[in-house]
Amino acid sequence: MLSARPASILIAAIVASLFLSGCGPVGQDAVTAATPASPSQPSKTAVAVPVPSVVAPMPAIGTAATAISPRTSVYLKPGGAIKLSLVSPRPSGAPLTFLVVQSIDGWLEVNLPDRPNGSRGWIDASAVSLHSLEYDLRVSTEQNTLTLYRNNKLEKTYSVATGTGGTPSPRGSFYLTELLAPTNAGYGPYAFGLSAYSEVLTSFGGGPGQIGLHGTEDAASIGKSASHGCIRMSNADITALATELPLGTPITIE
Repeated sequence: MLSARPASILIAAIVASLFLSGCGPVGQDAVTAATPASPSQPSKTAVAVPVPSVVAPMPAIGTAATAISPRTSVYLKPGGAIKLSLVSPRPSGAPLTFLVVQSIDGWLEVNLPDRPNGSRGWIDASAVSLHSLEYDLRVSTEQNTLTLYRNNKLEKTYSVATGTGGTPSPRGSFYLTELLAPTNAGYGPYAFGLSAYSEVLTSFGGGPGQIGLHGTEDAASIGKSASHGCIRMSNADITALATELPLGTPITIE
């Protein structure tokens, strides 16, 4: 049932601050489009990022589904009423990606990249291509750490910044929905968009308050509760993850 991830998928990111809850310095909310970038040579003016190809050894820790048509219908139940219709690519230019929960008779229950947090729905399995996942991320808001696991084995633990008391990072199980290359100084060289949304900010910078996992120019904030809800990493650390993690990778925030 599973297939290898396509060798290369380009994610064209247009305006990062429209999709991520504002975690950069105050006043740095605008991002502009420019030319493609390579993860090995990050550029502040880059907006198209190649997502790594992953062929996961068994046992895989999950399955991601990528839309293969311009519009995907999401159903309340297999063969039931349509809940919503989502377009691909997403507004950022990223391919529409879901994290699969379960499969029943040609239908997939999936986590949705939409409010409210934890939203699920059903999609026709023929509407997507499937690929195995081997990585997952686990964030501790108490310790301000992010831990990378590969097939449930610890790979590395990173120091990060998480949300403040007034704008906490939402807790729950989410996944990586897109990879952006911001052009402003506040978000570092790369930013993953998550399926998580701020539970305090319903909008930010003209966008819906989407949570991101991104770099930062404020190195002193790493290891603290300092963001508007996003997960901040050092620029070196987010660059390393940008070369490894495919869309659909699960991330748990506790």
